[in-house]
Amino acid sequence: MSTRRYFNVSQLLQKRLASTRLLFRTGRTSLSQDSTIVLPAGLSQIKCPRSPSFSRHPQRSCTSKTVNVYDEPTIFALSTAPGKSAIAIIRISGPACLKIYQSLCPGQPIPKPRYATLRTLYHPRSADEVLDTGALVLSFPAPYTATGEDILELHVHGGNAVVKGLLSVIPLAAGSDSVRSQALNIRYAEPGEFTRRAFYNNCLDLTQVEALGDILMAETEQQRRIAVKGSSNVLARQYESWRQQLLDARGELEALIDFSEDQHFDESPSRLIGSVTEQVVDLKAKLQASIENASRGELLRNGIAIALVGAPNAGKSSLLNCIVGREAAIVSNEAGTTRDVIDVGVDIEGFYCKFADLAGLREKLPDQEVTIGSIEQEGMRRARERALNADVVVAVLAINLPCNDEVSGKSTLNVDPEVAATLRLCDTEKQAVVYVINKIDLLKPNEHMQTLRVLLEKKISDGDLPPSPLPISAISCMTDQHTRRSSDGVQHLLESLSVLFRDLTANPGVDSAAWESSLGATERQRLLLEQCLNDIQRFLDQAHQHPIDEELETESVDIVLAAESLRSAANALARMTGAGEAANVEEVLGVVFEKFSHPFIDL
Repeated sequence: MSTRRYFNVSQLLQKRLASTRLLFRTGRTSLSQDSTIVLPAGLSQIKCPRSPSFSRHPQRSCTSKTVNVYDEPTIFALSTAPGKSAIAIIRISGPACLKIYQSLCPGQPIPKPRYATLRTLYHPRSADEVLDTGALVLSFPAPYTATGEDILELHVHGGNAVVKGLLSVIPLAAGSDSVRSQALNIRYAEPGEFTRRAFYNNCLDLTQVEALGDILMAETEQQRRIAVKGSSNVLARQYESWRQQLLDARGELEALIDFSEDQHFDESPSRLIGSVTEQVVDLKAKLQASIENASRGELLRNGIAIALVGAPNAGKSSLLNCIVGREAAIVSNEAGTTRDVIDVGVDIEGFYCKFADLAGLREKLPDQEVTIGSIEQEGMRRARERALNADVVVAVLAINLPCNDEVSGKSTLNVDPEVAATLRLCDTEKQAVVYVINKIDLLKPNEHMQTLRVLLEKKISDGDLPPSPLPISAISCMTDQHTRRSSDGVQHLLESLSVLFRDLTANPGVDSAAWESSLGATERQRLLLEQCLNDIQRFLDQAHQHPIDEELETESVDIVLAAESLRSAANALARMTGAGEAANVEEVLGVVFEKFSHPFIDL
């Protein structure tokens, strides 16, 4: 037997054994009890090579005593924010932690692991030069540390000179010997490198790394909550469970491909693939719910986009200033003051909201002498574009005083045709439109706000304007003293918006635990879930489009394609956590770690 022949047949045997293991892992035996695996002639004594391991670093693990088997450099960085403070923390990770401690604290005993010890820090080259007195030193031996390596923390006084002096002398702990210095390789950490090492040492998966970044960047209560939920390994366990289900389903198909000609199955091929299809359909429903919840989580994490839409001088900029509590936008009686989009972030009852003050929308009427210039037209185009991409559209409609020649002498509420056309283009299934009547302080004593509300509601019922999930609000940006009812005002508007935000991010009726965990899914994870869902749908299309003849079994090629679809779906789930054969870790590391733009924004 030639070497080439031996390699091919050995691979075939290994494939059959792997398929058999996947088959029996499903929990029910598809082969009859008296069936045996038929080996090619002359190969009964061949020992198949061991399957390769696809873990990130097989020799490293937070639960293994084998660490620092690679010549990794020792890294250090300032873990607290730069600037003057009472305390600053310098974190060191790597095999040279002990050497660094002995250089900074000569003659002092090694601190007890995980106990704070008071020490005086000296210059490594001069024992008479004190760098800091009263520093707390903590030692964390591997592997049960944040990075899986030895960690040394220096809690020093937070003066700029103290911190700068210590950071400059830590590399000197390697000594003057060039060979020893090269072996220790002590350097300042790159952005996110502590977290990256925790990932490589199996202390964190990619879902936990992303959640860590969200925790560090959280500015509101809702952002903090979903970030904390994602920091546990609940999401990782869920994704791995789904991936295992796909592997089990694929194992049954692989066994059908490999052994259909050699073995006797208790079930017909059509019933077998039908059973696999049922399992995949159940998983499809779970994926769809998780994708929907992930979109809700994105609203909480990245902020709810709110567009202020209205005609010129409707009071959009004044409303924005009232909400943020400062002069964020220029306010003037001159129409068209706002020409570009003004973005302001606001925390409303724990929800991060991104308000956008847009240029006024208006239509030039034949009897008007004022022309709309090119700059204003560009501002209107940007306003329409931003409104159609917003999560919530707030339509600001102003009360108009009666003209002198008007017989009725009553205030009116006119909706500019350009504003109405833009609102009708909004997708009410994905966007919420909220109506706000502004300038109610202009109403005469004998005029009632309810009359204008009824007129606006009629426009909505007639289809001239899209429906709204909230009641119509009435405000006066000039002063709250002119509000006619206790239910009116900017504060009531904000309270109504917070109710809307809760509805947008509420549990749609699925399992509470699954809903809370899926809220922590990031945009990267949501895209991979959609890829997995597409692969599953392709499998279902193949299974329904090409039924298997129980006697002829002529559609075996379609089974191969169906199994490939399941393999691709499992690959997408494996890329979630960065573990497994299918995970192209390096492809996503740049995306995951890009938010760690500074070394102190890290573990």
